[in-house]
Amino acid sequence: MQERKVEIAIVGAGSAGLSAWHAARKHSDSVLLIEGGAYGTTCARVGCMPSKLLIAAAEAAHQAREAGGFGVEVGTVEVDGRAVMERVRRERDRFVGGVLGTVERLGEANRLEGHARFADPHTLVVGEHTRVTARTIVIATGSRGTWPDLFDAAGDRLIVNDDVFDWEDLPDSVAVFGPGVIGLELGQALHRLGVRLRVFGVGGALGPFRDETVWAYAERTFNEAFYVDPDAQVEHIERDGDAVVITFLERDSGTRLTERFDYLLAATGRQPNLDRLDIERARLALDDQGVPRFHRFTLQCLNADESPGHIFIAGDANQALPLLHEANAEGRIAGDNAGRYPELRAGHRHVPLAVVFTEPQMATVGASRAELERQFGDDCIATGEASFEDQGRAVVMRQNRGLMRLYAEHGSGQFLGAELFGPRVEHLAHLLAWMLEQRVSVGRLLEMPFYHPVLEEGLRSALRDLNASLRQGPAITERCMECGPGD
Repeated sequence: MQERKVEIAIVGAGSAGLSAWHAARKHSDSVLLIEGGAYGTTCARVGCMPSKLLIAAAEAAHQAREAGGFGVEVGTVEVDGRAVMERVRRERDRFVGGVLGTVERLGEANRLEGHARFADPHTLVVGEHTRVTARTIVIATGSRGTWPDLFDAAGDRLIVNDDVFDWEDLPDSVAVFGPGVIGLELGQALHRLGVRLRVFGVGGALGPFRDETVWAYAERTFNEAFYVDPDAQVEHIERDGDAVVITFLERDSGTRLTERFDYLLAATGRQPNLDRLDIERARLALDDQGVPRFHRFTLQCLNADESPGHIFIAGDANQALPLLHEANAEGRIAGDNAGRYPELRAGHRHVPLAVVFTEPQMATVGASRAELERQFGDDCIATGEASFEDQGRAVVMRQNRGLMRLYAEHGSGQFLGAELFGPRVEHLAHLLAWMLEQRVSVGRLLEMPFYHPVLEEGLRSALRDLNASLRQGPAITERCMECGPGD
């Protein structure tokens, strides 16, 4: 077995790992990137990009079917499933190729292939060929799909989102379990491409929404197009020939139904890729899920004795915020601190921002209303809202469905967050995230220019409603400060 000694070892060459490598290289030329699987990142191979390719095809089919509403007749819309999936795979491979080019430019001497596992806190065994000793280590091993044991009965008809993008043709039917980000994006896209669909959930969750008013609007809107039961009662799953047979109670009538599907798509969550690391040999403090405990602003893991250590963790591996932009940010912070260790710097963490590319789109900015009430007190939070149903630009586009709810603090008038459901709210969410990052007040937001006619005018309506509900003044400010953040 070969022996290598380096300053910094980074385990995982995904978005977080590559970001960590570049940050660490600013401090040392002795940085080794270790990858146990295929290069290419989750985003490029099976996540953000291929899913948007599928969604783009679905949007084209939907817009063609809806063209009659504008007085434009396009005739029968036919979806060529093989052509759709061929483009998805071709463009996916192009995105992956871009990442592979980045990895190749790192140089062979700076990367090592093989599954890594800890031998001790400073030593990694890679495959059966190399023993790596490092001063500091960054864990950036990503995550993978997981599902309850009940789904195993589906056999090889059980798939996760990774598998969808290797299809050569579209199936006739799919049962999606999990109406979260992945389940709703892929589910709606498949439905619009002509795939028979049902979406089942447990516990009532729907995308990222926590505001009950926005949740209810979204749940009603999706169900007008395809079947979604956020709290389904599924009684039985079995494999029968080339089909998955699912018995469940219909959401509205309670009638027991048994239906056959080509596939069961599990979009029920992801688990960190830590189980092959022999993480116990790193002698770290672990939480109840077996994930290392770490400091949010430095990404530094705690040793088993609760002392800060030389190991850092970034990206999906830490299960904090499994989003690409967060993985990149965490990689930079972890790599920078691994390089400058034992000196540390607290990295800047952006305000929470999440977007779901359904139609209407779903987005959240900042903390949820419930979290804000816990932080500030329930009588210190104001709410404003606006509907897209009568919003001028949305009506013009025939996309006038949706609702937004904005939150601010009484007294200070500080904007605190939002939940958005509507056309192209990815853009409104970014504007609000930038404003929240700068701690802009509602009054100042209303002083910003609003062009006509644009969707942002709907945001202005919500801000006006929020401003009207704010109670401001010294007495209110003092009372809300008594139960402010940190309490």
